[in-house]
Amino acid sequence: MNTLLTTLSSWKFWRELLIMTIAITIGAAATYYFMVPSKLVIGSVAGLAIVLSSLLEGAGITISVSLMVLILNILLLVLALVLVGKEFGAKTIYTSLVMGPIMGFFEDVLPYERFVAEGQTSVMGDPWLDLLCFVILGSIGQAILFNINASSGGLDIVAKIINKYFHLDIGTCVTAAGGVVCLSAIAINPPKMVILGLIGTWINGIVIDHFSANLSRKKRVCIVSDDSQRIRDFIVNNLHRGCSLYPVKGGYTGKDHVEVQTILTLNEFASLLEYLKDNQIDHFLTAGNVHEVHGKWNRKRGEDA
Repeated sequence: MNTLLTTLSSWKFWRELLIMTIAITIGAAATYYFMVPSKLVIGSVAGLAIVLSSLLEGAGITISVSLMVLILNILLLVLALVLVGKEFGAKTIYTSLVMGPIMGFFEDVLPYERFVAEGQTSVMGDPWLDLLCFVILGSIGQAILFNINASSGGLDIVAKIINKYFHLDIGTCVTAAGGVVCLSAIAINPPKMVILGLIGTWINGIVIDHFSANLSRKKRVCIVSDDSQRIRDFIVNNLHRGCSLYPVKGGYTGKDHVEVQTILTLNEFASLLEYLKDNQIDHFLTAGNVHEVHGKWNRKRGEDA
């Protein structure tokens, strides 16, 4: 109980909740406005919901895509609890359950019919443009979720189940699950649209990787300077980051130096460069991109876990 109260009272919890809500809203808008009108089926739970809703409508049963998304996510969460266990935490449960209702909100308050020109079957008037808009917006939303160690649930759950029981690479599992959903669209779409969905699924993965890499990008900085102690003090006391100190010998001068190594965010790196320039500190600096950092770095010096 105390742990729950501590979590609910922390800024980190509410900040991540807000970020997840924004990311899911972006994804829901991309799905509702660019997938649903043209019945563009890309490898996702929303794509499967479009297929099932269309098939049921043909059988005289009307279930909106937003409601079908909610039903499918609930079923998949139950499967995850039974087959995978506690591996999917509160973040996945939250994002899975709010996706459908947010799409329902758009459906009630700002239906896509307002933006579909007469005689057209999509918002953009061309399935390729719908695909492009969906991929860009949807990938941004998913990249934001991945950046805070969350996911949108859905086919991620299916992929994890396949991974656990068939021991395939998780990336292969995601691709396989998405491909099956795309192929199911043959029941409601012409072959051209099915192929478009497969292409969209492939492009979506590439764009997600691109956005994820940029959102999580850090700088690994190496500095050699006679003022290494001042640089170390600035990193530790002003940027509140850790650093490592290594004795090095100059190959040209033969002098002994201390190399300072640290990993910084892009803003922190800019602050360090400004500090070196403003204080006219003579230095030799190299920096490279780092896309993943695990462990203690993710908690700033002096912060609570």
